[in-house]
Amino acid sequence: MSRTTFTPAEAVELAAVERSGFIESRHIGSAVVLDPQGFPVLSLGAADAPVFPRSSLKPLQAIAAMCLGAEVSGPAAALAMASHRCEARHAEVVESMLASAGLTPADLRCPAAHPADGAFRAELQERAFRSGTKEARSPLHFNCSGKHAAFLMAAVAQDAATASYLDPDHVVQRTVAEVVEAFAGEPPSAVGVDGCGAPVFALTLTGLARAIGRVVRLGSADPGSADVGSADLSSADRGSAGPSSADLGSADVAGADAGSELEWAREARTLMDGVFAHPWAIEGAGRPNTTVIERLGVFAKGGAEGVIVMATATGYSVAVKCLDGSSRALTPVALTLLDRAGAFDDGRNAVWNDDHRATSANDDRRDISANDDRPAASAKDGTRDNPAKADRRATSVTTDAHSAPATAREKARVTPELLAEVIADLTEPVTGGTDSEGRTAVVGRIVLGEDVSARIERKSDGDSPKN
Repeated sequence: MSRTTFTPAEAVELAAVERSGFIESRHIGSAVVLDPQGFPVLSLGAADAPVFPRSSLKPLQAIAAMCLGAEVSGPAAALAMASHRCEARHAEVVESMLASAGLTPADLRCPAAHPADGAFRAELQERAFRSGTKEARSPLHFNCSGKHAAFLMAAVAQDAATASYLDPDHVVQRTVAEVVEAFAGEPPSAVGVDGCGAPVFALTLTGLARAIGRVVRLGSADPGSADVGSADLSSADRGSAGPSSADLGSADVAGADAGSELEWAREARTLMDGVFAHPWAIEGAGRPNTTVIERLGVFAKGGAEGVIVMATATGYSVAVKCLDGSSRALTPVALTLLDRAGAFDDGRNAVWNDDHRATSANDDRRDISANDDRPAASAKDGTRDNPAKADRRATSVTTDAHSAPATAREKARVTPELLAEVIADLTEPVTGGTDSEGRTAVVGRIVLGEDVSARIERKSDGDSPKN
């Protein structure tokens, strides 16, 4: 197993910080963009070196929990893969997820925290003051509490221990490991402990982009369409030997559970329905991931220590790792690379149109309850054909209080103007002092690194981007 990510010598300059015309900081790292077939379109630095994806792995962890019986939909599905700031509505949904399984925040094994959202924390402080008590930290308010609630729902559905749901040998974490490898198309090169206490698996940036690209494409396709087949993860039933290690983009992964692609399609679609109808749930109002999803129709999920992954419904995906662990340049770099790779050329990035979004907000197929006669799905644990265990699944959690409107607006084409506007809004300004009217003065900007700019220019000139 590899015990290190790439080195500075292997990295490229992703971005730089310009202050008053002087470059004062440089962010180095690696990045890769994959096309809809999963082949690299742009590769910068060491895209095949391992990284810990951290929270950008959450869509796969959510799929594993749902396959084991964590029945969620709507904002609860988005919360299952969220790194939220804990607005009041985040806490409300997570608490409802726990309650559906007969649990409370005390059952969470993630660290205790105060809400990162200032308004909600002020509200809790006011409550504590009025009651004469001290404001207490709670695991409910930790940014990963939604993922942990989904893990616990899965444990209850499997009649497994809840106190040890983070143990690598627990059925929940074993299933996570299987789902990660199946979607990434590669075995993890290392296993560690994430900041929330859950196992985290080291993947290459290519494997991470491939995995999340598959989730988004699988979850964005209409049921029964050709696009579902193109994201197929099972090749055993066709007698295929699966991809070679050199085949970075094959959509088939040998060894996947027979028939599991259909279960994963349902779970992936539930996740995409949930997050695109409720973008606030995955991070918070005005936050980068939420904004990219809401305004561009592009799935985005950041992770600690400078990782981000994005994917379009049409199958393009990008993964970026900033070597110093900084996140401030990740969103503009990732969006720029997607754009230069051609991900927005046909304007089909929008995951859901009006008709589908209206369906996703009210579609009973996406809200399968404990009374449904479909057995709970799991990866290689034998519960797929066990009705007794299927009947123990947790009740589906939708949380109507934050349900989407019956019809949501159709996403506009991602024009250069819209993309530039979103990037500008999400790029931290370089400030210094105040201006003549007493406002904070902007004296610089974050710019693309020389290596990224040079690669983009070569691609624009018609050179092959694959080398």
